Amino acid sequence: MIRLLIRSLACQTAFFVAGGSLLGALCLGHFAEPPSAPAPPLPASAERGRRLFVQSCAHCHGDDARGSGEDGDGPDLFDLPIGNARIAAVIRTGIPDEMPSFAKKHGPADIASLTAYLRTLR
Repeated sequence: MIRLLIRSLACQTAFFVAGGSLLGALCLGHFAEPPSAPAPPLPASAERGRRLFVQSCAHCHGDDARGSGEDGDGPDLFDLPIGNARIAAVIRTGIPDEMPSFAKKHGPADIASLTAYLRTLR
């Protein structure tokens, strides 16, 4: 920790003594946060699931799946602690008095895409 502090002070001094030169800037850059990488694109199935989610689920769960839909009564769907088969079953059959069944609206391929999308929510 002390070495890092001394190195940091030495780099800051080099930057100011060098009048803001490239050497000083490079030295300070050593301690800068790396730029965050853009999020990777969703796989095709998950992207399709995202579109289906916006059409069928966002009304209750919100466009961001955080439970902030117009109705405000759908739960946050990030980091679901259940398996894919359970997610698919809930989409297909619904939850009595809480969530409608989507079996008539979405077939197995749609439900698989919705499940793939939900798994990307971290």
